[in-house]
Amino acid sequence: MILVSVRLRGLLAAVIALLAAPASFASTLGFTVGDGSVVLTDAGRPIGEFVHRDPGILRPYVTHLHAPGGIPVTRHHPPRPGQDPVDHDRMHPGVWMAFGDLSGHDFWRNRATIRHERFTDGPAVSDGVVSLTTESALERADGAPVGRMRLVLSLASRPAGYLLVWDATIIASEQDLVFGDQEEMGMGVRVATPLTETNGGTLTGSTGERTAKATWGRAFDWCDYSGRSGERVVGITLMPDPANFRRSWFHNRAYGLMAANPFGRKSMNQGDVSAVRVPKGESLRLRFGVLLHSAPLGEATDLAAAYRDFLAQPSVRH
Repeated sequence: MILVSVRLRGLLAAVIALLAAPASFASTLGFTVGDGSVVLTDAGRPIGEFVHRDPGILRPYVTHLHAPGGIPVTRHHPPRPGQDPVDHDRMHPGVWMAFGDLSGHDFWRNRATIRHERFTDGPAVSDGVVSLTTESALERADGAPVGRMRLVLSLASRPAGYLLVWDATIIASEQDLVFGDQEEMGMGVRVATPLTETNGGTLTGSTGERTAKATWGRAFDWCDYSGRSGERVVGITLMPDPANFRRSWFHNRAYGLMAANPFGRKSMNQGDVSAVRVPKGESLRLRFGVLLHSAPLGEATDLAAAYRDFLAQPSVRH
């Protein structure tokens, strides 16, 4: 009887521990490899596409992004006349990193190239997370080398939605690199047309400011663009990592652009001209989270909690 009692107490303790353990989130994320791209999927359904080779857009980007439930949160690429504004069709493909002035070369407007060379890891799925690592050459307009970029891209299912993490290291392999002072620098997002402020969507900063005008040129932990789609509220949140060399000011527009820019101090009306130098042989790391979220009407996504969750995710230095 004593032995049975001990065993029962042990079983009861195990059950209690199991019930008290943090919930895990089953993942059905995966990918398929295409010609010049990797399609990110959930249970076989496309939710985004990482494009590493495009003759018209001379840098890697992620496009066709969808929130849980399959609702688009980035503008159609290419934009659809009659449904979307068609401006900046080769500069705003979805989610991207680029620099309007890197050592005098313009990677934002496709006047210089971030040329994909190879995958050094993946794409692969591990512990439910899709990840890949690429190496690219930064080249000026005539093809001469400027530097290099190593990109670690990952996609995970989190309590608030899909979390895309863009983790780039810019390497001064050829010469000193100097990041100049422009609005068009850093991590950009072009949101789906129904989410834009001009179409009734809402742009919100982490401290509560609303509208593109109220958030432009300000530094925030995150900015979010959200709007109604049927009986749901969907959105996309751009979150700079506070471990970056400087906080990002936001270049936000009512037509649907968000850009997190740690470089354009004077351009963003925040002080003297900025020139961020990376000496030859050294590197600069820039990491951003992009949350794709969806909730029923009346049940707002807790973006502050989602930001804390982003900061808690493993981040491998490279």
